[in-house]
Amino acid sequence: MKVQIEPSWAKHLSGEFEKEHFTDLTLFVKKEYQDGAVYPAPKNIFRAFDLCPFEKVKVVILGQDPYHGTGQANGLAFAVNAEERVPPSLQNIFKEIESDLGTPLVHTNGDLSRWAEQDVLLLNATLTVRAHTAGSHQEKGWEQFTDAVIKVLSEEREHLVFILWGNYAKAKGAHIDRTKHLVLESPHPSPFSAASGFFGSKPFSKANEYLTSHGNTPVDWL
Repeated sequence: MKVQIEPSWAKHLSGEFEKEHFTDLTLFVKKEYQDGAVYPAPKNIFRAFDLCPFEKVKVVILGQDPYHGTGQANGLAFAVNAEERVPPSLQNIFKEIESDLGTPLVHTNGDLSRWAEQDVLLLNATLTVRAHTAGSHQEKGWEQFTDAVIKVLSEEREHLVFILWGNYAKAKGAHIDRTKHLVLESPHPSPFSAASGFFGSKPFSKANEYLTSHGNTPVDWL
């Protein structure tokens, strides 16, 4: 099956696109777009991969679903376009950055392409969602696909940082070789759970310390 995804990812994931579950997923997603509003826009389904080629990935931040509100999802986990109101989870991420790094943010809008362009893969476990219906595209095949993404990164790359927020993301960590990579886990930044261990977890400084210790350029999170 021909999938419009960045060439390096197409090479490493080509086998996934031929599997029955991906064919079934494709048929399901196409029908969903035909029947009503689905997010993100079709051109942005694989945007996280387009902005962050396989060989350049340094950090993976794993989300769950795309935002399901009108105009929010843009293909990058936790991100919205610059003109959109910053969602509560991302507000908490920004608070933790300022606390962790001890300095105010330079960029306060929700457009996280500035991270993607520094080789941060902002990956949702499920890449599409029906409008205003959280979790509506779960267990349709996306999870197997994103498991394969994590597995191929773990197997074929070294010294990556995987940031897993919340139980849904932590479950994906089973596919990561922790002898080769740094895995940072904490509660989700959602207002419902951020105070139970997300705040104070310092993932941004820890990620940069690990990257630097292995000769990689740290990420400018600000």
